[in-house]
Amino acid sequence: MTPATAKIDDAEQYRWLVVFHQLPPKPAYMRVKVWRRLQALGAVIVKNSVYVLPQSEAARESLLQLLHEIRNQNGEAAICEAEFIAGASDADIIKLFQNARDEDYEALAKEIDEAARSWTSGANGPLPVWSPEVRTQLTKFHKRWNEIQAIDYFSAPAGRAVETTLQNLEASWKVGERRSDEQARLSNFSGRTWVTRKGIGVDRIASAWLIRRFIDQHAKFKFIDAKTYVQQPAELRFDMNEAEFTHIGDMCTFEVLVQQTKLDSYPGLRALAEIIHELDLKDGKYNRPEATGIGLLLEGIVAQNAADPERLARGTELFENLYRQFDRQTLAAPADSRNEIAVGQ
Repeated sequence: MTPATAKIDDAEQYRWLVVFHQLPPKPAYMRVKVWRRLQALGAVIVKNSVYVLPQSEAARESLLQLLHEIRNQNGEAAICEAEFIAGASDADIIKLFQNARDEDYEALAKEIDEAARSWTSGANGPLPVWSPEVRTQLTKFHKRWNEIQAIDYFSAPAGRAVETTLQNLEASWKVGERRSDEQARLSNFSGRTWVTRKGIGVDRIASAWLIRRFIDQHAKFKFIDAKTYVQQPAELRFDMNEAEFTHIGDMCTFEVLVQQTKLDSYPGLRALAEIIHELDLKDGKYNRPEATGIGLLLEGIVAQNAADPERLARGTELFENLYRQFDRQTLAAPADSRNEIAVGQ
């Protein structure tokens, strides 16, 4: 028997299905069974063994099935259509339904709150927000939410707050899952030495910031003379001849890094990639109005800092601030990712 899911929208006239029943003492489980069936339908009690539901075809069918079950157990039951004329108004009955659903929503909200607390203070330490255990509990909460929604005929006030909480938790889980996937995908780049040509400019400064910020938090950088350089084990090259990451087609190195490490889901990085492209290739592909001002700032950094490590440190501050401006919704970076980039010679 499925719950009656029809919402009641007509506020001028209500007709109700009223259920009267009387059960024999045995079997004892029958009383609990009938009560659970009526609860699942969202019925509310107005007197002892007198329940009410908004009239709908689904409710009528479900109640008729229940009536037959009661009679098969030697009980008595009757169903009638009714209008409340005196003693109780439609508004009173609607309030009963809203109160009943508010209780359901509040009980669910309590379960969600207790679960969320356990995720951050478990006996074995906090659970990652994207863990399978959290996913399982969120699925259970969504199922219960849908069950309550199906019998919330008059939009109980407490429902909206629970809906918002579930939406926020779901969004956090998806962000956490993305972060987990990124960590697994980028683990091959952890703790590497990244090599590029001396005299770094816009593309190499931006690429180094991206590497340390998103790809390899503990990256070291080596600035070399490309003519005499011999690649060493565990070194990765960028923006130079035969590098692992360098220009491809009409993409600058920054764009290639974003694409090949699958970081293009970040709106802030997409915006920065277009600006770096404009400054490096100067082909007018994206027509970013911010590019001119940012280019002037980078020219100042290059002119005032002859050494590559200093250029990189100043450029890191610039790109971190730009990224945060472009992508306010991205999770804040760990504190040490805002420090100056370590340099290995």
